[in-house]
Amino acid sequence: RRSASHKSREFGRGHGREGDMKLIDVVYGEFVGDRGAVGLLALRVVAGLGFMFHGWGKIQNPMGWMGPDAGTPGFFQALAAISEFGGGLAWILGALMPLASFGLLCTMAVAVHFHAVIKGDPFVGFEGSYEPALIYFCIALLFLLLGPGRYSVDALIFGKKRGSSQSPS
Repeated sequence: RRSASHKSREFGRGHGREGDMKLIDVVYGEFVGDRGAVGLLALRVVAGLGFMFHGWGKIQNPMGWMGPDAGTPGFFQALAAISEFGGGLAWILGALMPLASFGLLCTMAVAVHFHAVIKGDPFVGFEGSYEPALIYFCIALLFLLLGPGRYSVDALIFGKKRGSSQSPS
């Protein structure tokens, strides 16, 4: 029998021996199945569409969507535009979910900070609020922790256990 410390030394090496932990296993883990997968699919589609709509105008001018007087460099504006539009599409498909969710998590952390701290917006308000950004932040965190679920492109590609004939579930 191998000890836990032996497994940690082999992490990511991909020797192909049963029981070895690979990076892909850590990134994706087990895919949620059954009713949970349906709930994750519904959340992915709705939140993904929301992000695509939020990102559509930004992706039209990714380096300057904040305007000429913005204090934010064009590179960071482009990262936000790509994460919102591309991340929304990735969520809908359930493809590259860890990458998309991390990008959206970072973008929403900046948005929460901007609205709550810099502008002083209330949690809920008519003229401005950080509520939507915080909700999207939590959704991105959920997808980082749970993954996209069984009904996703990621599950089709990465769902089968290496060295096994199990289907994603």
